[in-house]
Amino acid sequence: MAFGRRLYNALMAATTAHARWDYETSMSILHDKKRLRILALMVVPIVLVSIAFAATDPSNLPAILGGKKAYAPAFYTPTIFVASMLIGLCAGLITGCIGAGGGFIITPALMSAGIKGILAVGTDLFHIFAKAIMGTTIHKKLGNVSVGLAVAFLAGSMGGVFGGGILNRWIYELNPVLSDTFISIIYVVLLGFLGAYALTDFLKLRKAETASASGTSAAAQQNIGLPAKLQSAHIPPMITFDEDLFPGGKQISAWFVALCGCIVGFLAAIMGVGGGFVTFPMFVYVLGVSSFTAVGTDILQIIFTAGFASITQYAIYGFIFYTLAMGMLIGSLLGIQVGALTTKIVKGIYIRGFYATAILAGFINRLFALPGKLGEMKVITITDATTSILASIGNWAFFIIIGFFAVWVIGKFLGNLNLLRGEA
Repeated sequence: MAFGRRLYNALMAATTAHARWDYETSMSILHDKKRLRILALMVVPIVLVSIAFAATDPSNLPAILGGKKAYAPAFYTPTIFVASMLIGLCAGLITGCIGAGGGFIITPALMSAGIKGILAVGTDLFHIFAKAIMGTTIHKKLGNVSVGLAVAFLAGSMGGVFGGGILNRWIYELNPVLSDTFISIIYVVLLGFLGAYALTDFLKLRKAETASASGTSAAAQQNIGLPAKLQSAHIPPMITFDEDLFPGGKQISAWFVALCGCIVGFLAAIMGVGGGFVTFPMFVYVLGVSSFTAVGTDILQIIFTAGFASITQYAIYGFIFYTLAMGMLIGSLLGIQVGALTTKIVKGIYIRGFYATAILAGFINRLFALPGKLGEMKVITITDATTSILASIGNWAFFIIIGFFAVWVIGKFLGNLNLLRGEA
């Protein structure tokens, strides 16, 4: 139980750090007219093409989303574009309003909308990469980045990305249904774990002092336990870091850093979430890196890991739905802005409760989809009617909960515009 609590705190710290980067990146795009014009130029052709596709006889268009050949075309309509914007909007609202990553809902949402799991993963990675290269704020964080840690970590993450991408594609080639099942199981385990602890925290109404105490214990763990053991093992080459915080800095073997990077790259390529939710705990709780350095280096790895994974493991094999990614990007930019402003007028405890509910909604969605997938693979015996009912329950529960949260936040925002303008 204690280990589960520590792991939950670590993952929440990671999603909070990723959300902060996501917010800063989005704001740098929204506040830059040149970047907004570039985004508009990218979107206009997409809208025109989608309208042209909608006016064409569907029988003359590809019946699949993505394919086994590089850059395979996809059937695309204005409805799909609007749906992708709404998914991005909801993810952005969660990120901006709660201050914790809303990216966990993107892959389940895309799969619920009928997108195959491997395409949802590739598209989510590309969406993260597109946002990073358009509005990166890494130049503001250079003082927080340890070059040695970053190089060793990225060297490992590249290897992990290859492993995760190859595994995902191999499973898909073996059986597309097995691929969806595999990705769904990973999300069921992760979201079930996070959701249970998040809901427990909400029901207990934890005070702010508890969160502060958790942060203190995390800092203390940097000098004891596993981090201390790894730092005491002198296996060349050694990397020096945190020189500004400790006399002479700390040292750790590059091999340990690369191994952590390999794990992060593997999970990023499998799940399509950039790896940020694992990087921060790896740095702080395993390697003993200060939070100050961990955040900056984490941001750097997100950009390179997401970009490398999306291009080398998914794009060249036709597993990225580019127009869908652009819709999510636009929606998330708006959602983050609205969500961040809403935090000024809504009590944090209510927002925390919605976050726990949203995570559990994703968990229920993927859990209720599993029986149908297992039935298709003949692992279990289940009727089509039962499969349809379970899938419908999972989808309706997911979209109703996320939709209610989105409507509630936007309603609060619109209803308090005058107050927000006065604060601005």
